[in-house]
Amino acid sequence: MITLTKANFDETIAKGKVLVDFGATWCGYCRIMAPVVSDLADKYNDTLKVFKVDVDADQDLTARYDVAAFPTFILFQDGAEVARQTGASSVEELERMLAQ
Repeated sequence: MITLTKANFDETIAKGKVLVDFGATWCGYCRIMAPVVSDLADKYNDTLKVFKVDVDADQDLTARYDVAAFPTFILFQDGAEVARQTGASSVEELERMLAQ
């Protein structure tokens, strides 16, 4: 999974449906969710792009999107936030969010 930074974030989320996983390497729930997010990326690869943001490395994006708990999953459509899910989530919960 590709990690976004302030330098490539806006351009990357500008077109289509994009799920961004805001997390940290030290976050246990982030590590638990990593295979779930990877499976979703594979399952929906024709309609969804999936990226991550390292909240420690890119605190500007973390603050910009008011991310205070990890992991936080934000769904963007053509650059606009359309849904958000915070914390460890089931596959079904994330799929419901993606259906929006």
